[in-house]
Parts: sequence; C-alpha cells; structure tokens
Amino acid sequence: MLGASKPEAIEVRVAAHSSMRGRCSQCHVACPGYDRLEQRRWQFVPLWNIPVWFVYAPRRVECPQHGVVVERIPWSDGKRPLTLAMMGFLARWARRLSWRETAEVFQVSWESVYRSVEWFVEWGLAHRVLSGIEAIGVDEIHWGHGLKADNFLTVIYQIDAGCRRLLWIGKRRTEKTLRLGLEALGPAVVPGAALCLQ
Repeated sequence: MLGASKPEAIEVRVAAHSSMRGRCSQCHVACPGYDRLEQRRWQFVPLWNIPVWFVYAPRRVECPQHGVVVERIPWSDGKRPLTLAMMGFLARWARRLSWRETAEVFQVSWESVYRSVEWFVEWGLAHRVLSGIEAIGVDEIHWGHGLKADNFLTVIYQIDAGCRRLLWIGKRRTEKTLRLGLEALGPAVVPGAALCLQ
C-alpha cells in the first residue's frame, strides 16, 4: 500500500505443538516436560530490510540421561540471540562486505557478525573431511602494520588439482608453527601429501 509506513520489526510468535514432547538438547530424545522458561527472542533473516524476530518461551524437559535441560530448539544453538539461518546469512555477507558494513546494512552489532562467522568456521572444522588429500602447500601471510613476528601467519592449503582450500592457519612464520599445523592435520593428511613450500 503506497504511503504506508514500514513496520519497525516483525515478530513471529512460536508455540509448541500441544501433542508433541520437547526433545533433550543433548541427545535429542523426546522427554516429559518439566516447566517453561520466560519468552526469548531470536533474530531471523530480515524481510525487505525489516528485522524479523522469533519469540518463544522454551520448555525444560526431564531427560533420563541428562536431567532437567532446556529443550532442543531447531532454529537456535545454545544461548545465541541469532537463529542459525541469520548466522548463515551474516556469515555469507561477511565474505562480500567488511564485517562493519555487514553489521550496518543488516542492523546488527559487529559482534553478531563476528560470532556468526566464528560459529560457521567452528562448524566447518568439525564437519570437514580430510581424506583423499594428495598435495598440500605452505605459505606465509603478512597482515596489519609493521614487520613484527605477530604480523605474520603460517597457512597450510590443500592444492590438489580438483580442490584448493585452506586447511590450517597459525600465528607467526616459524618452524614451530608449521610443525603445530602439520600435527593438527594429523597423520592421515601429512604422510600421503606432497609437501610443496611456496
């Protein structure tokens, strides 16, 4: 409708299905209810640049294995105030814009962008597959101002013909740092890889 003012935010109120038990946030098993906590808000992906919030009062369940815990909330991870979808949204935009610009454009804090990128990096590291690596490369990167030791990073890449990706990064450009990186990747990667110092 022309001339209508844009809402400040959209709130999506979520309610648990009355016939479905909550699931333990640790083992994801359906458990009997214990009580309900106060309402919380999670920021979702904006709609037409209007902030969207999920509003829900989480249940606590009594798990035989883990005791009384907050139920598993499928759009959330722990106590983070952003939905998983929003964290993915911010992390992807943070690849195109600076983190400050991403925060300004989508009306979130710089820390929200940082935490979103951090979460996806941690998730990626936990789920990445390191099998089949045939060649790795080692390089150094200078960042910041000055030539102090802390202004250099050691990076290890996969440089196979069909796959080029960053595998590890560490502070300083020393033999000790390189050894730490190779140890972190483990014997499944390093012995079978052709080490190529660039």
